[in-house]
Amino acid sequence: MATALTHPAFNATRARPDSDEPFALYVHWPFCVSKCPYCDFNSHVRESVDQGAWRAALLADLAHEASKLPGRRLGSIFFGGGTPSLMPPETVAAIIDAATGHWPIASDIEITLEANPSSVEVLRFADLARVGVNRVSLGLQALDNAALTFLGRAHDVDEGLSALNTAQSTFKRVSFDLIYARPDQTIEEWDAELARALGYGTEHLSLYQLTIEPGTRFATLAAQGKLIPLDADAAADLFDLTRARTAGAGLPAYEISNHARPGAESRHNLTYWRYGDYAGVGPGAHGRRKGVATVRHKKPENWMNAVARNGHGIATEDVLSDRDHAVEALVMGLRLREGVDIDRISLRSGVADPVDRAAIERLAALGLIDFAGAQLRVTDAGFCVLDAILTEVVAD
Repeated sequence: MATALTHPAFNATRARPDSDEPFALYVHWPFCVSKCPYCDFNSHVRESVDQGAWRAALLADLAHEASKLPGRRLGSIFFGGGTPSLMPPETVAAIIDAATGHWPIASDIEITLEANPSSVEVLRFADLARVGVNRVSLGLQALDNAALTFLGRAHDVDEGLSALNTAQSTFKRVSFDLIYARPDQTIEEWDAELARALGYGTEHLSLYQLTIEPGTRFATLAAQGKLIPLDADAAADLFDLTRARTAGAGLPAYEISNHARPGAESRHNLTYWRYGDYAGVGPGAHGRRKGVATVRHKKPENWMNAVARNGHGIATEDVLSDRDHAVEALVMGLRLREGVDIDRISLRSGVADPVDRAAIERLAALGLIDFAGAQLRVTDAGFCVLDAILTEVVAD
């Protein structure tokens, strides 16, 4: 294994093979109307938000990242949260204008905004499209009213579908999210819900199994015995059904939870999974630029104070070791159906052989992974036990 990284300059040299690749920009808006019981994202409820102060702070945080990535080509912008559809369109416009002023942009730049299907937010869709958003990710989460109530969502099915219809008539590209493997959900129920979802003709679906995350309301209920997660074997059956149904409808899984028509994949998220550079601004945002891991202050007030004090909201900024670089690339890339190129990871990380060859042979014999040439990928059977595979294949 290569010697651990000791000097930041080595990262800049190491990253050069991919320095002409477009990088991605993530902008975090941390505010929500209410906190969903399953959500462990950095989201906060506040009675009021000083929109002018927040716009200025986000622009300052963005300018700092621009100073660290001069001359790079910007391939995508993603507004996440929280609930970024609560952002005033003029704030979204200011950030897009600033970003495209700081960097040259790809001709097909993808600008995504996550949105909830409330009527207030839907009224902003036309203005958001006008200022440059060309892709929306809509948080429907379920096509069943009882499930929406269980998930703590403020909308019902009719409101969600109305929002989807407006989104499809407003934006060039539309995706929506659903959460499945809910307690007591049967395979027949999910099959019918999924068939309905596929019938709306969107180019992309994000289909997530419900997980009980620490610190959430659902975790508290589970600890009290008031919420019983779906059995693991039943959840695996739903996962298999999901992959079969989406593939049959022309939206195969390209990542463990994401399905798209060929060519309609989220280019922004592919930057993460292919371990490209990305800048993150706003509370709690993470970034990876030229081998440096950045993390912003998580609490909105702490982030704002840091921006006022330092001109940016960074809480920690760490140079990644060779091994960390290789491990992150493996862990992210093996989520993709295409897998990873081991030679590319070695070139970028400086680690000569980042995988455990004996483990790969054992897992390949079990039909859980494929390894041909330098390309390593998880099979359909392997995706059900992806976490276990990752702990096996990463070299010590």
